[in-house]
Amino acid sequence: MRRLTAFNNISLDGYFTDAGGDMGWAHAGGDDPEFAAFTAGNARGSGALLFGRVTYDMMAGYWPSALARERSPAVAERMNAMRKYVVSRSLTLASWANTAVIGDLAGEVAALKREDGPDIAILGSGSIVAQLAAAGLIDAFQAVVNPVVLGAGRTMFEGVGRRLGLTLTGSRAFANGKVLLSYSPAG
Repeated sequence: MRRLTAFNNISLDGYFTDAGGDMGWAHAGGDDPEFAAFTAGNARGSGALLFGRVTYDMMAGYWPSALARERSPAVAERMNAMRKYVVSRSLTLASWANTAVIGDLAGEVAALKREDGPDIAILGSGSIVAQLAAAGLIDAFQAVVNPVVLGAGRTMFEGVGRRLGLTLTGSRAFANGKVLLSYSPAG
């Protein structure tokens, strides 16, 4: 059975986007060699990606570009090659290579998890994380806590509507002040 992991950058006050929907603040500290190696290592892994429509549009607008290939060649190569799924009720055809559109979020993700294949990671996509967490379909949560306070924004669990118990499975601090926290659902 495929595992589904939610991965997000969050601010110290718990937001994955600021009040205007921007996530650019999460790129600060990219000059830390250890954190850059961590990011590149994640990009080299095998797997598939799941995005909500807004995150998909941001990713599809950047990773196939010459700028992405220049700034992060290994990450760009992997992002473009990986299997991707975008959840949308309005999009019928995805233009980014290796992308399939899915409509019934919980039903189709549950079916994907039952298939043979690589594990799946959700990047960003707060509403997708909240819906799949509420449905009990996420196997692991990873959050990179960034040393910034945004004061307002969106949390990745907005709309869950119930308590989710989690168990800490790992942590890692980086010199740039970012801390990776890994959790699995409790019980």
